[in-house]
Amino acid sequence: MKVSNETRHDWTKEEIEKIYHQPLLDLVYHASKTHREWHNAREVQVCTLLSVKTGGCPEDCSYCGQAARYHTDIKVEALLPTATVLAHAKKAKEAGSSRFCMAAAWREVRNNRDFDRIIEMVKGVNELGLEVCCTLGMLTEEQAIRLQEAGLHAYNHNLDTSEAYYDEIISTRKFDNRINTIQNVRKAGITVCSGGIIGLGETHQDRISMLLTLATMPKHPESVPVNALARVKGTPLENNPKVDIWDMVRMIATARIVMPSSVVRLSAGRIEMTEVEQAWCFMAGANSIFTGERETLLVTPNPGVTEDMQMFENLGLLPMVKQETAQTCTH
Repeated sequence: MKVSNETRHDWTKEEIEKIYHQPLLDLVYHASKTHREWHNAREVQVCTLLSVKTGGCPEDCSYCGQAARYHTDIKVEALLPTATVLAHAKKAKEAGSSRFCMAAAWREVRNNRDFDRIIEMVKGVNELGLEVCCTLGMLTEEQAIRLQEAGLHAYNHNLDTSEAYYDEIISTRKFDNRINTIQNVRKAGITVCSGGIIGLGETHQDRISMLLTLATMPKHPESVPVNALARVKGTPLENNPKVDIWDMVRMIATARIVMPSSVVRLSAGRIEMTEVEQAWCFMAGANSIFTGERETLLVTPNPGVTEDMQMFENLGLLPMVKQETAQTCTH
């Protein structure tokens, strides 16, 4: 396993294009080799994602069933009680998760009692010995500092797609808003979880451009989720075709090569993948998944813990153990 931090941040679009468009087996071989140089290839980080506040979001993200303006079957739920969230976190740890992520369907964090409750949740999950992650929408630097001081390990804020295609998917915020939140998270000393979604109607060039944005950041995201569109009835993208497995493999492999130190997460879309297809993703460099007792990923179906542990046994994979590392706040 590589222990140095010799990562590149000066990738060009042409270089990433060349990697991305390699013959598939050559690409997977290259990615698998890179993965083994930087990581223990048998270890996969098991993460649990819980929706702590569901639905009613004022944004218009075309893929999201939690947007208030779309007519979906998803019920709006208020922020969960702290005790309920901590009970879920405890179960997640007992089931083998090392990271617990809390998601709230907000456009942005507001300095109110709900945010105070999120702070208490972060403290409580941190005390359980889990890596704590949140995804709460846009965030100021001051809010990020509060989360860091409460013990937040990571903040998820996906780019979703390329800057050029972004306005086709979301009109209620700009691509630069995403970048600003990521920068605020970095300034507060919190690790970054940021990736995107494929299957939104974007081109291969859009996918390459999104990877270029991530791979040329001054510091690569510590976690890079690769999501296949979960088609939710009632959203504008409900009739988009299912993402081809080889497109997922190609994205994961390219992300692994250009961001070798990052954890690449096989995220949304696993429910529609066979075990063999998921195995290809692990071979291409994925080393993290979301699982959970509810068998949902936020509001869409997802494989459950029992099923995932059986897959791990079949493939010879092991849940990654949480690494005890000190964080330094740079503010």
